[in-house]
Amino acid sequence: MDKLIYVWAGCILLSCCGQKQAADGALPATVVETKESPAPGFDRDSAYAYVARQVAFGPRVPNTPAHAACAAWLAGELERFGAKTYVQEALLTAYNGERLEAKNIIGTFHPEKTRRILLFAHWDSRPYSDRDTEENHYKAIDGADDGASGVGVLLEIARQAGRNEAAVGIDIIFFDAEDYGTPEFVSETKADTWCLGSQFWAKNPHTPGYRAEYGILLDMVGARNATFYREAVSVYRAAPVVEKVWTAARDLGHGRYFINAGGGAITDDHQYVMAGRGIPCIDIIHLNPDSPHGFGAHWHTQHDTMDNIDRETLRAVGQTVLNVIYSEH
Repeated sequence: MDKLIYVWAGCILLSCCGQKQAADGALPATVVETKESPAPGFDRDSAYAYVARQVAFGPRVPNTPAHAACAAWLAGELERFGAKTYVQEALLTAYNGERLEAKNIIGTFHPEKTRRILLFAHWDSRPYSDRDTEENHYKAIDGADDGASGVGVLLEIARQAGRNEAAVGIDIIFFDAEDYGTPEFVSETKADTWCLGSQFWAKNPHTPGYRAEYGILLDMVGARNATFYREAVSVYRAAPVVEKVWTAARDLGHGRYFINAGGGAITDDHQYVMAGRGIPCIDIIHLNPDSPHGFGAHWHTQHDTMDNIDRETLRAVGQTVLNVIYSEH
């Protein structure tokens, strides 16, 4: 994950409705599916398998065989689900001057539809464990939660989108080179070294003049008992979309995950999509107010493995997003 800025309930803490404490925002764990919803069901086991398959390639760090193999698999899965698929290749420059052979992988469902919804996640994994012990700093992470979980949920959504036509067109993007930002053990911090793939796409979209009504970013959405607070930039720039998603989660009984309270401001792919394309976007991201850095204990460590991935969390996020999309008319 990418996070250059994290402010917990600090300078930016905006919400489009009254905020509660995290404990007050939690709803019962019971999941009650909305019978009236036209959304297809979200298969949690399928999503979990997609996460595990990515991790099985090894760390998906640009310029590695694991990265190349996973890219081919991701594109193949989108094609298999019936999406018009693009692999956008770019030579990007990392914080240290290294040239990264990056690939943004894009799947478009029903490109003839003018009303479109954008869903995205990053698929690369971090080359550093800079939140781990010093001897592990230069070890790449598995990125089971930070990277693979969001992609796994979107692959299952893509599978459902291929079987069940929505009223709107759906575009799914797996952004590359998101997690190659300046590591914490480097003293000189440079701006805009994270989210390189989304920065490139925002300036060079796969379709000239690309527009969507709104976008939803999934980042670190697989951990057991994850908590998704209303990320501050999302609320500031796309409050109606935040409200739509959190309301859908509440109606489904997923309030224990989607907390009705404000979170911090996160530097993530959604900011670059908004800045470059003018599309209102939100970030569904696991935030932990009790940790020193605001994320899960496994973040940017060697412990970001499949041991952290929980099927129920994947389902809570995936079914919520599906219900939002298939409620559009």
